[in-house]
Amino acid sequence: AVLYPDYTVAVIDAIAERMTWPEFEAKLRELKPRYYVTQLTAPTLTNDMYGCFLAKAIGATTMAFGTHVTPLAVETMRPHPALDYCLRGEPEMTLREVVDTQMGRTTFSPEIERLYRTTDPTWEPVVAQLDPATGHYDMSHVKGLVWRWKGEIVRNPDRNFIPNLDDLPIPMHHLLPLDKYRTAVLDGSYQFIVTSRGCTAGCTYCIKHVSYQHALRLRSPQNIMAEIRMLAELGVKNIHMYADLFTANREQVMGICDELIKANLGLKFTCNSRVDYVDEEMLMKMGQAGCSVISWGIESASEQILKNARKGALPARARQSLTWAKKAGIRNMGYFIIGLPGETRETIQETIDFSKELPLDLAIFHIAAPYPGTPFFFQVMENNWFKPGTRWEQVDMDQSTVLQYDNLSAEDLEREARRAMREWMLRPGPILTYLKSLRNFAALRSALDVGFQQMRWALFPRAAH
Repeated sequence: AVLYPDYTVAVIDAIAERMTWPEFEAKLRELKPRYYVTQLTAPTLTNDMYGCFLAKAIGATTMAFGTHVTPLAVETMRPHPALDYCLRGEPEMTLREVVDTQMGRTTFSPEIERLYRTTDPTWEPVVAQLDPATGHYDMSHVKGLVWRWKGEIVRNPDRNFIPNLDDLPIPMHHLLPLDKYRTAVLDGSYQFIVTSRGCTAGCTYCIKHVSYQHALRLRSPQNIMAEIRMLAELGVKNIHMYADLFTANREQVMGICDELIKANLGLKFTCNSRVDYVDEEMLMKMGQAGCSVISWGIESASEQILKNARKGALPARARQSLTWAKKAGIRNMGYFIIGLPGETRETIQETIDFSKELPLDLAIFHIAAPYPGTPFFFQVMENNWFKPGTRWEQVDMDQSTVLQYDNLSAEDLEREARRAMREWMLRPGPILTYLKSLRNFAALRSALDVGFQQMRWALFPRAAH
């Protein structure tokens, strides 16, 4: 949306479209993009880079953004010559400036000019100069960019954050395959809305702080509601309030709920939360406004492990908040992490037992992941907790781990995470709750597919890999 209408844009969601690599390559050849932009993550690094390779092969300029390239842009570009640029931090205006300066644009709408000046006070329109010997543009003026110049990789100064997120245009959701977004426990299609950026909490393992740090920037409830109305007109039935922490600002949450109640669009929404950033009145209002599911970051039942990770929320508060949510008619999804510093077999069992006591509709057990740029990453480096032969693709909380401790090997952590999932799932209560939540045959088929995949990992890890 930040490029449109000055440039023609397209979005490919290869996962939603179930695309094979040949189909993806054929789509690239059909569109013939001048620029190719991809989000890049540690677990999908090789996969993402293959997309860049295919785009580069047909002549596109390739760019990557995200939480992996923000702290490790130079280290990512050095072994991957198909990647031309990394957009560090908040990517919108860095992307826009790369395109504008190479396309020779020097006049802008007031909205775009305001975004430029708020993220770079020294900004002036520039037409980039091409070095004929290398085919590289001089991009030294673009804040937040990492780029190639005469055989070197250059890291430019940081770009400021966009201070007012309401200044950004409404995302172009209609470019996505909206009919393809389905989940087993929601009736109808769903879409994500970014309601804020940043989080005031200090969890050492959280990747969100890499891009947006600890500052919290909010969209207004009215601005969010404009996007919700647009999605309702497109036939979307469920909204996921996608934020580093949706409940970070009580006033904003209550405002969004008031807008939804007043509009009476019949939409449902889901969100994430910490257990210590809610109260009973807020949860009751959220339930009244259509909140159907909250994903809670509970992590561990051990107070010491939570303190080690600077979580700041204790198990007793988890029990209270989830009880309030259940009373408000909201389903609870709990996320737990196996393998944070200080973990033992005893604390793992304590967490498993605690998860069974909570009013949860679903529990998910991840393995701790030291994502680059997080305090946890540097702690792992300092203490030599990386297992030998670690590759970035293994930094994946779902099925494998790069961690090893003196008392718990990588294999131990993987085995314990699978055991936790089995112990929680293979009980009559969760199975009945899951089946009752299914809305139709399509949801049943999707649920069975996901269920078999999870059980295959939990019971037969080698086959799943």
